[in-house]
Amino acid sequence: MIRATVAWLDERLGSSSLLKKTLRYIFPDHWSFLLGEIVLYAFIVLVGTGIYLSFFFEPSYSHVVYQGPYAPLRGAHMTKAYLSTLEISLDTKGGLLIRQTHHWAANVFSVAIVLHMLRIFFTGAFRKPRDINVFVGLTLLAVALIEGFAGYSLPDDLLSGMGLAIAYSVLVSVPIVGGWLGVWLWGGEFPGTGAFESRLYIAHVFIFPILIAILISVHLAIVARQKHSQFPGPGRMERNVVGVPLWPGYALRAFGLMLAVTSVLFLLGGLVQINPVWQWGPYEPYLSTNGAQPDWYMGWLLGALRLMPPLEIHIAGYTIAPNPFFGGILFPSLVFALLYAWPALERRFTGDRARHDLLDRPRDAPVRSALIAALFTFVALLFLAGSADQLAVHFQIPYDQQLWIFRIAAIVLPVLVFFATRSVCRELAAREVHPLRGWTGQVVRRTPAGGFEHVERRDYASTQRDSE
Repeated sequence: MIRATVAWLDERLGSSSLLKKTLRYIFPDHWSFLLGEIVLYAFIVLVGTGIYLSFFFEPSYSHVVYQGPYAPLRGAHMTKAYLSTLEISLDTKGGLLIRQTHHWAANVFSVAIVLHMLRIFFTGAFRKPRDINVFVGLTLLAVALIEGFAGYSLPDDLLSGMGLAIAYSVLVSVPIVGGWLGVWLWGGEFPGTGAFESRLYIAHVFIFPILIAILISVHLAIVARQKHSQFPGPGRMERNVVGVPLWPGYALRAFGLMLAVTSVLFLLGGLVQINPVWQWGPYEPYLSTNGAQPDWYMGWLLGALRLMPPLEIHIAGYTIAPNPFFGGILFPSLVFALLYAWPALERRFTGDRARHDLLDRPRDAPVRSALIAALFTFVALLFLAGSADQLAVHFQIPYDQQLWIFRIAAIVLPVLVFFATRSVCRELAAREVHPLRGWTGQVVRRTPAGGFEHVERRDYASTQRDSE
């Protein structure tokens, strides 16, 4: 059937050579390359579940009185956005499953991008000629963070309302134009008008998904044009790829991974509760809660806001840069600017301007690996600092003391991680030890009496040779 289909298309479009070339495309055989595929499959689940949810969600700030089956909220005043979210969760068939699967898919989508980017930076996959694709991937990460924030801000529950209050404060802190930006986007001072919910909804279900789809398509097109990079090994050289052809080997493997990712996401959506909006209640500007935390991928920004010292810039009696600007705008901008500039900075300091199709092991570039580990440690500490209020509540650690501990740790720990990582990489490179490879289990065999006994591996190997 496949041959007949190809022949039918070739007779009409002359596409046989293109199809043959596409089906013979080679994919490297290494597990770390599957991280990028997980990003794609999570996005597919996001689109599918998002389409279903869009049929039932109503992006409106019009107020109604709840008369549904959830007794604790019966008689409460709420917006139609929050009401429709409750109805999706409690009344619509399959609604809670789809909503929670959508939320889990957003989390997996974001974490897979982060892990994929870490793999790229640790292995040197950002070097010429793939630096342009790194720019596409970093842009995808930034858009994914904004898209995720827009998604969990839509229900107008207490949690999302607290997040939007923080976002509004950060936006209006932009020097000179911040106030105008806040009024323009929210339609007025916070909490804004009903127009803001419609704008947020359009951005979440239309603008950002299309932008993400374009970025993924461009990313895949560049990968196909440049060919995959690969780790050094037998027969692997610059400008060639050793691995599995697209058809049938890799296509079947990819299809299996897609089914596995989809299955795991739906299992999480059905079995693991996430964002139970009925517990938070509708948002009111005068309400707050100690449990208000953003999704994990925004935690590092919240931590930066918490740890930023009380610094503001005043000129002639005017506040030019309020405090939230430094942690909420300047810090993430510097992090992304550093990542965008990383390929150029490495070329500048190493003088290496050659094309690289073979990847480095992290141990092969100790300084680079140490710098990336130090940067990741710094961001991870800010991420942990974002939960300082939860640590104070659950572990009785004074909040002010935590801030100073995290501030000191954010300076000291990255330095320690840098030297430790560089030392480990150099030792592994010198000794060529692979501590995570190899088999470390035990061999057991059945005894004549029906029990089992432990066999030393050298005895087992000699027994195997004798039997052969």
